[in-house]
Amino acid sequence: MVEGRSKAVFKQWLAARPKEWSRQIEVVAMDGFAGFKTATAEELTHAVPVMDPFHVVRLAGDALDRARQRVQQDTLGHRGHSGDPLYGVRRTLHTGASFLTEKQTARLDAVFAVEEHVEVEATWGTYQRIVAAYREPDRKLGKFIIQHLIDSLTRGIPGTLIELRKLGRTLTQRATDILAFFDHPGTSNGPTEAINGRLEHLRTSALRFRNITHYIARSLLETGGFTSALHPRLR
Repeated sequence: MVEGRSKAVFKQWLAARPKEWSRQIEVVAMDGFAGFKTATAEELTHAVPVMDPFHVVRLAGDALDRARQRVQQDTLGHRGHSGDPLYGVRRTLHTGASFLTEKQTARLDAVFAVEEHVEVEATWGTYQRIVAAYREPDRKLGKFIIQHLIDSLTRGIPGTLIELRKLGRTLTQRATDILAFFDHPGTSNGPTEAINGRLEHLRTSALRFRNITHYIARSLLETGGFTSALHPRLR
């Protein structure tokens, strides 16, 4: 753990690593933060940056949520309330199409049958295609699906599909890193995200805990970093 979240901080940390250690790094899994990508490109010129699927799917999911909220506001004039059609399917929209029950499918069909909801349906379709690409057993086919999707989002998207246009720009900027996943299957920063989740929980309970040295120690305790020292038999 180091203090700060920026390109400069990550770049300085990488530069301080032993050269032998750096040479062993082949792939770097990351989220969508551009600072991590540029720092990696400058300090680990031989490594392949891969944007983690979780973050790509989350980008699409965020676009879906924003489209739903915008259409909700435009059609009903208020944020989602219990009983509102779009609000009622907010979680179902994020369920993979292959896992939908008959009841969930019927609810979505009813929502999408409303003409004013067409923009939500279009954004939902893009979200589902991204999810399906990552679940595709054939990596070459999955890569093709993602590549075709990114290409389709860069042209011919109506101006009313605000969220899809923005998503298309983001995916295009990181297309190389996104597609690299299919050439390096299994690459994930999931373990890092799991640890980060524990640290977020710690931070909410630590309140005004600001001493960085103490914070690192507390974080190591929270995530099992001292396990081998406290329990020698687990080494």
